[in-house]
Amino acid sequence: MGLILASGSPRRKELLECSAVPLLAVEPANIPEVRSPEEEPISYCERLAHEKASESTAKGHWVLAADTIVVDQNDIFEKPSDADHAFLMLKHLAGVGWHDVVSAWALRYVPLEGEIEQWVKGHNVSKVRFRTLTDPEIRAYIATGEPFDKAGAYGIQGKGAALVQEIQGSYSNIVGLPLAEVMVALREKGIIEP
Repeated sequence: MGLILASGSPRRKELLECSAVPLLAVEPANIPEVRSPEEEPISYCERLAHEKASESTAKGHWVLAADTIVVDQNDIFEKPSDADHAFLMLKHLAGVGWHDVVSAWALRYVPLEGEIEQWVKGHNVSKVRFRTLTDPEIRAYIATGEPFDKAGAYGIQGKGAALVQEIQGSYSNIVGLPLAEVMVALREKGIIEP
């Protein structure tokens, strides 16, 4: 049995492959990522993961979707729109002390005729603290191009590691998928060997 990954994130794919999870296909979901005014950050992240998994029509297969956001209090920092936006995000995050990285995931069995749809869902929150950053350091990091497809405008698994002083919680969650929880669900559903 294999898994369909409903995400275009190369980092999620790599985390699963490094964990020996058999992937049948990678089929990125295409849903609007728009937060409603009253929606709490974790609820928003969970909804996006659910909607991404719901989009698949791969009957008879398990689909894994996820979403990751960076949060300071109630403010969400998703992917930056341009270099100026990335600079503002990184400058803010470097000045606040600790911020949260939330990854929500949804594992869905897309039923064949007569079968029952199944869901397993979860989320994880890790904390990240940047070291003191100068404006030239932030601009140099942005010039690498790395921030543009990453929540919060940084990737801890790449050059962005140099921005980080300390983390609390799951490292893989900060990368984009809380592997410990996801691996338990995959094992319980027979997608990977016990």
